[in-house]
Amino acid sequence: MKQQELLNIPPFTEGIDRVDGRLKVTGAAKYAAEFEVPGMTYAVFANSTITKGTIKTIDIKAAEKAPGVLAVFTYLNAPKVPGYETGGDPSKPPSGGGPLKLFVDNTVKYNGQPVAMVIADSFERATYAASLVKAEYNKEAHQTDTSKVLDKAATPKGSRFADYKRGTPDDWQSAPVKLETEYVVPIDVHNPMELSAIIAHWTADDKLTVYDKTQGVKSTQNAIAQAFKLPPDNVQVTAKFVGGAFGNALRTWPHEIAAVMAAKQVKRPVKLVLTREMQFYTVGYRPYTWQKINVGATADGKLTSIVHEARAQTSSFEEFTEGTVNMTRFMYACPNVGTIYKITPVDVNTPTWMRGPGEATGAFALESAIDELADKLNMDPIELRIRNHADIDPQNGKPFSTKYLKEAYQMGADKIGWQNRKNKPRSVQENGWLIGYGMGSGVFGAGRGRATVKATMQSDGTLLLQTAVTDIGVGTGTAMTQIASEVFTGIPVSKIKFELGDSSLPPSPTQGGSMITSTVGGAVHDACIALKEKFQQLIGNGGTDKPDYAQVLKDKNLPQLDVTITSSGSSEMRNFSSYSYSVHFVQVKVHPKTGVVRVNKVVSVADSGHIVSPKTARSQVIGGAIGGIGMALMEEGVIDHRFGRYVNADLAGYHVPVHADIPQIEALFVNKPDYKVNPMGAKGMGEIALIGMSAAVANAVYNATGKRIRELPITPDKLLG
Repeated sequence: MKQQELLNIPPFTEGIDRVDGRLKVTGAAKYAAEFEVPGMTYAVFANSTITKGTIKTIDIKAAEKAPGVLAVFTYLNAPKVPGYETGGDPSKPPSGGGPLKLFVDNTVKYNGQPVAMVIADSFERATYAASLVKAEYNKEAHQTDTSKVLDKAATPKGSRFADYKRGTPDDWQSAPVKLETEYVVPIDVHNPMELSAIIAHWTADDKLTVYDKTQGVKSTQNAIAQAFKLPPDNVQVTAKFVGGAFGNALRTWPHEIAAVMAAKQVKRPVKLVLTREMQFYTVGYRPYTWQKINVGATADGKLTSIVHEARAQTSSFEEFTEGTVNMTRFMYACPNVGTIYKITPVDVNTPTWMRGPGEATGAFALESAIDELADKLNMDPIELRIRNHADIDPQNGKPFSTKYLKEAYQMGADKIGWQNRKNKPRSVQENGWLIGYGMGSGVFGAGRGRATVKATMQSDGTLLLQTAVTDIGVGTGTAMTQIASEVFTGIPVSKIKFELGDSSLPPSPTQGGSMITSTVGGAVHDACIALKEKFQQLIGNGGTDKPDYAQVLKDKNLPQLDVTITSSGSSEMRNFSSYSYSVHFVQVKVHPKTGVVRVNKVVSVADSGHIVSPKTARSQVIGGAIGGIGMALMEEGVIDHRFGRYVNADLAGYHVPVHADIPQIEALFVNKPDYKVNPMGAKGMGEIALIGMSAAVANAVYNATGKRIRELPITPDKLLG
């Protein structure tokens, strides 16, 4: 009998093609910087060359006289942003744009901070003029090396960041088997294909049109409206296509507010596109994080206690936090658990959430530590995890809405050939290479937020669905079309249109946190059901379940029929803990003389409810696995701490996986629905596709070599040193 039949998995179809695929591959899809507005001007920043201090003098005369220059803004002449008037307290966030305010005073808070903004009639002229800006500084001593100030880390504000304690966590010290380990995740930078970009165009003194690279048009609309004291409806934000983001477009950054300010002042549209180097300095990154894990267990592998401490960097002017230690509280059945999370400010720009947020960082430590414990017990790592499987949520005692993690373990183990793995490291060689197997688990909350969808049946039988959500490349439009087609079974997919990425459409949350398929998909489902019911009311009791909708509209002399539905999760969810799970399996080859690591095979299994859109789901898993390989083996933002400046702020020095680094990746799905979360039974997948992957690679490297690398990335020098 097949594995699928054993698990009673619903039939798995290929699903529909990407609805926007043709637009993207033919170049017809328009991204933020590609819109044309008459009278366009171009903005380029001049940036600080010191890391901390104040501007003593700034000379913009040569820049102002350069060909094509319309204006040069600094703290001395930039117009005030109304929302930045917060009583002069720099520690308090302004109404929009984030706590850092550009061009309001002479302070320099990090290297690369914009100190001037040139507006010219071409990008080339603006770039040249920006090079003519000359600044002198009063330098102050800076600190960008987080590892040197970990002792200054403090608990963030807010009760949710207080130390967590269940039972007596320090019992690990007296356990029959115990483990004390430390792990480090360096700065990782998002580096999507599309650079951050914005076009700002004031169509009237109080009306603004913005084309922006953003993961949430409504959040951007509100942030800009607050910053410039406008009614939100007076700010039109468009983001029809987003060329990847991974988290760096989750918030409205200061450069976006600066572009809007400049456009108002020069009375012409302004386009600002960050350079690749500026992406490193301007729009966040995964923060450097040190972690310590202490584990106690019985001789037969039952966990008795876990203590997980994390200390991460933030900027000197803003608290950034994430859920680094949260997974440890509930992933395994352990009676005694303690978690500690602290942040330490350094002279850098503010970090932001990166794919897998803090959970990817935390999973590297936790899943590496579980592997280390298995090695100490001479136990199979899967067996250790199954022995400590949590049947109910140990953090709150609630049942899980669904959880098929054991099935995921089995599916992945069978596919990777786990039976070929040897518990003793360095046991398998092939053609001069050491062969190793590793695995790691991932988990992320599976919830449902609030969204509004308008569903319209048009006179030609086309079903139009509208909501303001953006799509950062995950295939949102395809998934929503699939959901609608499963409700309106008589309508061909070609007659369903999903419109998104426009702030004038019904409100929808920002794309992030693996919530969109559940949240927006749930609203699409509910809107389609409501529209069908409205048609049934028109037709009457004698109608068919699959009417000719165009004919009904014609018979009733109606141009269209529409409904607008707002929906969210049910109150029943409060009685359950709901998560999506992943299990990543990796086979690596390590060359013993050069330390080169090659990932030879990857199998990733997702337990994320019903798979709504199989093709895009597979792409999500593959993309996350690739990101996890990059995190494990090569990604690292390197700062020369003498100067507080990146030395690899480009795609030559900052290494990301390319085709030659990536093997065939197999994506498997448990595909069992969870109807407690939403009517489709679907749960999020974007984050779990990466969470746990870096640990799987590290564990495989250890199995191959016998050398445990606890500081990412795993590079040849660390293996040979």
